Amino acid sequence: MARKLSLSSRSSGPSLGLWLGLAAIIILLDQFTKVLIVGNFQLGDSVTVTSYFNVVRVHNTGAAFSFLANASGWQRWFFVGLGAVASCVIVWMLRSHPTQKLFCLAVTLILGGAIGNVIDRIWHGYVVDFLQFHWDFLAPVFHGGYFPSFNVADMAITGGAIGLILDELLRVRRS
Repeated sequence: MARKLSLSSRSSGPSLGLWLGLAAIIILLDQFTKVLIVGNFQLGDSVTVTSYFNVVRVHNTGAAFSFLANASGWQRWFFVGLGAVASCVIVWMLRSHPTQKLFCLAVTLILGGAIGNVIDRIWHGYVVDFLQFHWDFLAPVFHGGYFPSFNVADMAITGGAIGLILDELLRVRRS
């Protein structure tokens, strides 16, 4: 009986271990790039790479687009708690939907990114951002055309969000 269960769970989709391993790779890549930035840049330093891209060192005490960055400090632990709860829910979702590969990939990206940023909040009290893009056409929306700086964790979270939208569109289309 146990043998049949292990065979059927293997055929139902990638294992939880695979998804958690991918999340761990994202976390390690995110933390590695942040260690490089913290070790080589002072706060506010910027290196121009192209006419539209800079590597900078920025500290974000808030969430996306610096939401709540000017709060009195409570937001640090709020976002740590939110990340912890989200991580638990995501692991539960990965266990509950093992056959939905795109869905599992999307929430795994979100999981890795969320934990990467939670580590920063616990360790530093802020998130280290370092990728900065700027284009003139963004000037009406963002000061000077500078899109808010971000990091590897933010890219993973964004990719995961796009994956969830795509997964839902494909699910509706199949219905």
